[in-house]
Amino acid sequence: MRVLSGIQPSGKLHIGNYFGAIAQMLRQQEEHQLFAFIANYHALSGGAKLEELKQNTFEVAVDFLSLGIDPEKTIFWTQSHVKEVLELYWILSRYTPVGLLERGHSYKDKVAKGITPNHALFSYPVLMAADILLYDAQKVPVGKDQIQHLEMTRDIATKFNNEHGDIFTIPEAIVESSVAVVPGIDGAKMSKSYDNTIEIFMQEKPLQKRCNKIVTDSTPLGEPLRPESCNVYALATLFLDDISCQDLAKRYQSGEYGYGHFKKELKELIWDYFAPAREKRAYYLQHPEEVFAILEVGAEKAKAIAKEKMAIVRDAVGII
Repeated sequence: MRVLSGIQPSGKLHIGNYFGAIAQMLRQQEEHQLFAFIANYHALSGGAKLEELKQNTFEVAVDFLSLGIDPEKTIFWTQSHVKEVLELYWILSRYTPVGLLERGHSYKDKVAKGITPNHALFSYPVLMAADILLYDAQKVPVGKDQIQHLEMTRDIATKFNNEHGDIFTIPEAIVESSVAVVPGIDGAKMSKSYDNTIEIFMQEKPLQKRCNKIVTDSTPLGEPLRPESCNVYALATLFLDDISCQDLAKRYQSGEYGYGHFKKELKELIWDYFAPAREKRAYYLQHPEEVFAILEVGAEKAKAIAKEKMAIVRDAVGII
């Protein structure tokens, strides 16, 4: 089975990126044919610091490799290295009703949050459709906020196929509901756009300071805390097994601990969990030529598939 996933290089990777996408990708590469790309064209749509895009793209590549993406098992490349995706994006625009895009929850939410509306942000789902359909992906791991975009991909592919035959594979979503939405320090979905993230590779002291900023209620020290409504608890459970989660919940309810204690504990969980990745990351940062070579090999593999698919699409729509 062919599985495809990507992530934007719009800043430092955070634990929402990891548990919402990367952890799934690591499992998928062991079981299926995984296509993993750095979505640097998508980063142009809004929210990214464009003057830092090149560096961010390199660092995301380093982070992916450090966190466990294996180029021997996974086709791993940078989106912009396969130009066919932009050609397909334009062709698919012909089959995308404006009303479909106007109903996009993500677009409306980002504009409401203050991101300047533009055509790239508005047509983001069409480029996402091109990413998926170009490689005939059968499964796409997505968070809950991306389910609608995948449904748009299915709608666009179905409309195209109805006119030209069964050219595109209709993809299906993979959603792990328990980690699909990771809360940020303010309780909203963790997102760089909302400035509420906890970065994976923060230094130890800044990591503790970030954890200390997690919003909690005003329950005083000495009274039982409610784990089910606590952002600190929700984040901690991402790193724990079921028995450890039950133990943590009991300590919340005992009234013997305050939120400050649990924030320190969360920092330790994050720090220890990503320790092996930090070591690998230090190596790749010192050997950038290895990172670029890996991306180039992955791009050549992706490009071969993309060229073959685009030959079929061009023929179907009359492009010579």
